[in-house]
Amino acid sequence: MLDINLFRNQPDTVRASLKARRFAEPQAVDRVLELDSQRRSLLTEAEKLKAERNAASKAISQIKDAAEKQAKIAEQKGLGEKIAALDEQVRQVEADLEALLSGIPNVLDARVPDGEDDAQNVVIKTVGEPKQFPFEPKPHWDLGTSLGIINFEQGVKLTGSRFYVLHGAGARLQRALIAFMLDLHTRRQGYSEAYTPFIVKGETVYGAGQLPKFKDNLYRDAEEDLYMVPTAEVPLTCIHRDEIVDAASLPFRYSAYTPCFRREKVAAGRDVRGIKRGHQFDKVEMYSFTLPEESDNELERMREDAEQTCAELGLTYRVKQLCSGDVGFCARMTYDIEVWAPGQNEWLEVSSVSNCGDFQARRANVRFRRSREAGAKPEFLHTLNGSGLGLPRTMIAIMENYQQADGSIVVPEPLRLWMGGIDVIR
Repeated sequence: MLDINLFRNQPDTVRASLKARRFAEPQAVDRVLELDSQRRSLLTEAEKLKAERNAASKAISQIKDAAEKQAKIAEQKGLGEKIAALDEQVRQVEADLEALLSGIPNVLDARVPDGEDDAQNVVIKTVGEPKQFPFEPKPHWDLGTSLGIINFEQGVKLTGSRFYVLHGAGARLQRALIAFMLDLHTRRQGYSEAYTPFIVKGETVYGAGQLPKFKDNLYRDAEEDLYMVPTAEVPLTCIHRDEIVDAASLPFRYSAYTPCFRREKVAAGRDVRGIKRGHQFDKVEMYSFTLPEESDNELERMREDAEQTCAELGLTYRVKQLCSGDVGFCARMTYDIEVWAPGQNEWLEVSSVSNCGDFQARRANVRFRRSREAGAKPEFLHTLNGSGLGLPRTMIAIMENYQQADGSIVVPEPLRLWMGGIDVIR
């Protein structure tokens, strides 16, 4: 959520960001200012009446005559009703203001390139060359079914479309990827592993910026009013909710594995074939809480960490900076990392690394103090998140890049430790 002072002091900055994002409600800033002015006016009036009431109460307490005292008390009844009505108006305006603010996206970093949509994202670099095969490479859905490691029919039978079952070496390959990524992040990149709940409260989802914006894409248990996590970013954002931490203890860097559940609405066709886009998928997340002045450097560090994951798996990848029309709701600036999938002949996004500034920290009320001295004012810290990596598309890239002419798949060297002696899936 954005600081209300940003609207008061720099409304044109917010307007420019919303315009660059192609935000559908251009009058949102004016409406925020209107509600904020209304709120402050009501508060001023209410405080004035409360001061009058306090003064009158003090004066009444000095009156000795019982009849006169009772008459003065009766006069104050109407004042109390006016104050109650004003307090109710303040509560309603504050609720309207919070609802409006909760739907306004973060202000973009000035370095974000302008663009309409993902077609105008900027490729910063490409590492490696798309692999050339002496045979026609197969897509992963053909490889997986012929090897018996992916069964789409069973997924449909158990749940429905866009679900699948991994068997044998396929299931083990997925588990190996999770172990490899967590090991890389925690042992060599400086993150602390966290195992979080896969089901969380609505306030946790709100704190991470997923509610109310993405309500329709979330799976919810109506009876308990709990949500299945769409990403580990959600519980990690709120792991320090309502806390004030010591600046000297920052940064906090976490890595966590979770299954992710999303009710994504996409058109039928090639984009949903195979395991590329499902309602349930596994992901290893990287997450950082930092001082505001360090978050830009932390973004670059996390991008490099995600790149290292791709490089150690031997995958050809490229880094893109998202344009203004494609940056996510909570983010100020985002890099996407895509890997090459030769069987599908396309680039697949396996990581988005974003700096959210203090946007999520305000919603989750995560703050820090620079000094332990009395009176030191708490400040909102900055949060960053990045996939390290998303499993289905990483699996696709490994299957399609490491396939052999006979339909087998070579297991990348870094994963063999967790494959129980399997170096080729046949």
